[in-house]
Amino acid sequence: MSERWVEPIGLLQGPAAFQALRDGHALPLAGGPSAFALVRLIEEGRDLGIHPLSAVPEGWEEALAPLTRRPLPFAGLPTDRPLVMGILNVTPDSFSNGGQHLDPGAAIAAGHAMLEAGADILDIGGESTRPGADPVTPEEEIARIRPVVRELAKAAVVSIDTRHAATMQAALEAGAEIVNDVTALRQDARSVRVVQEARAPVVLMHMPVLDPRRMQAATDYEDVVLDVARFLRQRVETAEALGIPRGRIALDPGIGFGKTVEQNLLLLNRLPLLASIGCRILVGASRKRFVGEVTGVEAPADRLAGSVAVALAAAAAGASILRVHDVAETVQGLRMWRACAEGGSLEG
Repeated sequence: MSERWVEPIGLLQGPAAFQALRDGHALPLAGGPSAFALVRLIEEGRDLGIHPLSAVPEGWEEALAPLTRRPLPFAGLPTDRPLVMGILNVTPDSFSNGGQHLDPGAAIAAGHAMLEAGADILDIGGESTRPGADPVTPEEEIARIRPVVRELAKAAVVSIDTRHAATMQAALEAGAEIVNDVTALRQDARSVRVVQEARAPVVLMHMPVLDPRRMQAATDYEDVVLDVARFLRQRVETAEALGIPRGRIALDPGIGFGKTVEQNLLLLNRLPLLASIGCRILVGASRKRFVGEVTGVEAPADRLAGSVAVALAAAAAGASILRVHDVAETVQGLRMWRACAEGGSLEG
């Protein structure tokens, strides 16, 4: 069977989406509330053009179907709005706030503050995987994250941000519910078994090389959007074959990981293509270098406005999980965006 992709174009929101769906002119994106009436068809890497749904050729139903299905609840969380995942780095060298939360008490306090601000998930990491970062042993990583996970899991859905199976296991035993692996379960051969046996939801991210120290030299793509999409589809198929169902998988295009500024922007612009894989989409662009390069803001902590703008653009393009440093501001922005998009609704 030939490789086919269907990319929704020109997403509709609010009353326009409802009317187009009601009148049979559109389909829901991932179950709604966004809808689409146009699609770009891609076959074997060839762009076949943009078509209204009524003109999609016969035989494309299988490629179109995953776009319309509402994903299953992720860790039991709501499916009717984008989820906010707060970033909690228990590290001395993360690019944005390294060292601020290395002390367990400070990390726990920061986590509770994120929950009060509206975070749905706390993503706790004990190793920086920023481009150029030096590796950390699983033993050191576990020592950093275990007391923080154990305490915050009493009040929150906790995700463990790690590429090491031993750390995944320790965090899950301490109460974490989600595994977030920047290597898409490639770094450690035992990772798939840990996730499968725990029945844990998992985030699979695109990263072109496994060594963060070489990441930013690996930006040579034939077509960055299709290359990332193919990688993620293949990782989903591998995970399914090894016992991890698609409904427990979220996909992250890896914004800022082995991509140029232009490549990051292109991925965000064409994010709906990834929905054709049939998993929920996570976007983590908060405070990243490309935000600074586009806006001219050098310090990561000063990239708030640009980061919220990217989060809202991702939500409008179908992302269902937003991984951010600035929880309160993102929650406020999402609430305002939804009210505008839905024509005045103040719910959610």
